[in-house]
Amino acid sequence: MGAQQSTPSPTPAPVAAPTTAAADKPKPCCVCKDEKAKRDECMLFSKSDNPEKDCKSTIDLYRECMAGYGFKV
Repeated sequence: MGAQQSTPSPTPAPVAAPTTAAADKPKPCCVCKDEKAKRDECMLFSKSDNPEKDCKSTIDLYRECMAGYGFKV
Protein backbone atom coordinates (compact mmCIF):
# COMPACT_ATOMS: atom_id res chain seq x y z
CA MET A 1 0.00 0.00 0.00
CA GLY A 2 1.30 3.41 -0.88
CA ALA A 3 1.65 6.43 1.34
CA GLN A 4 -1.21 8.85 1.12
CA GLN A 5 -0.41 12.36 0.21
CA SER A 6 -2.39 15.05 1.94
CA THR A 7 -3.44 18.04 -0.04
CA PRO A 8 -1.96 21.22 1.34
CA SER A 9 -4.49 23.44 2.99
CA PRO A 10 -4.66 26.97 1.65
CA THR A 11 -3.08 29.57 3.85
CA PRO A 12 -5.58 32.02 5.33
CA ALA A 13 -5.44 35.58 4.07
CA PRO A 14 -3.82 37.96 6.51
CA VAL A 15 -6.25 40.09 8.50
CA ALA A 16 -5.87 43.77 7.78
CA ALA A 17 -4.57 45.59 10.83
CA PRO A 18 -6.15 48.94 11.70
CA THR A 19 -4.25 51.90 10.42
CA THR A 20 -1.92 53.51 12.90
CA ALA A 21 -3.66 56.88 12.54
CA ALA A 22 -6.99 55.42 13.62
CA ALA A 23 -5.39 53.40 16.40
CA ASP A 24 -3.46 56.39 17.74
CA LYS A 25 -6.37 58.85 17.64
CA PRO A 26 -7.91 59.24 21.10
CA LYS A 27 -11.63 59.42 21.76
CA PRO A 28 -13.10 62.94 21.86
CA CYS A 29 -14.22 62.45 25.45
CA CYS A 30 -10.65 61.83 26.59
CA VAL A 31 -8.95 65.00 25.33
CA CYS A 32 -9.16 68.69 26.23
CA LYS A 33 -10.85 67.98 29.56
CA ASP A 34 -9.72 71.23 31.23
CA GLU A 35 -10.80 73.36 28.27
CA LYS A 36 -14.15 71.56 28.12
CA ALA A 37 -14.75 72.05 31.86
CA LYS A 38 -13.96 75.77 31.63
CA ARG A 39 -16.22 76.14 28.58
CA ASP A 40 -19.09 74.30 30.25
CA GLU A 41 -18.74 76.25 33.49
CA CYS A 42 -18.73 79.53 31.61
CA MET A 43 -21.81 78.59 29.59
CA LEU A 44 -23.75 77.26 32.58
CA PHE A 45 -23.04 80.09 35.00
CA SER A 46 -23.00 83.02 32.59
CA LYS A 47 -25.24 85.91 33.64
CA SER A 48 -25.37 87.15 30.06
CA ASP A 49 -28.43 86.92 27.82
CA ASN A 50 -26.12 85.39 25.22
CA PRO A 51 -23.70 82.98 26.98
CA GLU A 52 -22.15 81.91 23.67
CA LYS A 53 -21.00 85.48 23.02
CA ASP A 54 -19.91 85.94 26.64
CA CYS A 55 -17.84 82.72 26.59
CA LYS A 56 -16.42 83.03 23.08
CA SER A 57 -12.80 82.95 24.22
CA THR A 58 -13.21 79.72 26.21
CA ILE A 59 -15.21 78.15 23.37
CA ASP A 60 -12.45 79.07 20.91
CA LEU A 61 -9.78 77.57 23.19
CA TYR A 62 -11.75 74.33 23.35
CA ARG A 63 -12.22 74.23 19.57
CA GLU A 64 -8.51 74.87 18.98
CA CYS A 65 -7.59 72.10 21.40
CA MET A 66 -9.96 69.62 19.75
CA ALA A 67 -8.69 70.61 16.29
CA GLY A 68 -5.19 69.77 17.49
CA TYR A 69 -6.37 66.17 17.90
CA GLY A 70 -8.13 66.15 14.53
CA PHE A 71 -11.69 66.75 15.72
CA LYS A 72 -14.02 69.37 14.23
CA VAL A 73 -16.48 70.92 16.67
